[in-house]
Parts: sequence; structure tokens; C-alpha cells
Amino acid sequence: MSTSTGRRRVCFVLRVRPDRIEEYEERHARVWPSMREALAAAGWHNYSLFSDGRGTVIGYLETDDFDRARAAMAGTEVNAFWQAEMAPLFEPMEGRPDEGMVPLTEIFHLP
Repeated sequence: MSTSTGRRRVCFVLRVRPDRIEEYEERHARVWPSMREALAAAGWHNYSLFSDGRGTVIGYLETDDFDRARAAMAGTEVNAFWQAEMAPLFEPMEGRPDEGMVPLTEIFHLP
């Protein structure tokens, strides 16, 4: 579903190793300015991450085109460095953590 600005709302789940969740949260408390700039330039808006403190992380963002926004980030040097730094914190998965962002189906929204 779309927002009033025409952007699509995207929600996804990631699994962080429970013994590394504190480190994951600490790293996100100080995301590199160059990473923030790259996300914005790639079309990631209102991007939030939520943690249950036990390894489940819920992501939310708004974008005009999620595939294009992910591809734009995949082409940046800062993202390659960030993904390499973050990969050890995640439960085993195929590919980089950013490739594991499978959008959930929105079934209800109260504007």
C-alpha cells in the first residue's frame, strides 16, 4: 500500500544473533553519516528499525520503488562496508543482510 505522498510502505523482519543484539543496537545508535546520506539519496524515507531485544528486528521504510532503492544502495561503497561490518551479527542467511529484507504483506493500515 502507498502513503499519501505516493510512496510505498515497506516492512521486513531480520534475525540478529541474540548474543549480538546489544552490539547491533549500539551500532545503529551511531550510523555513519555517509550511510545516512546514501540511504536518503537512494530513496529510503522514514526508515526505522525496531528491536525486541532478543534478536528480532523489524524494519520499516517508505520509498517510491523498493527494488530500485535497494539496488541504489547495493551500488554504494559505504553500503558494502556497512554490510561487511554487520554480517557477523546476523543469524545465518544467504547473501548480505540487506539482501535478506523480504517485504511483508501489508494487511491493514489506519491512516
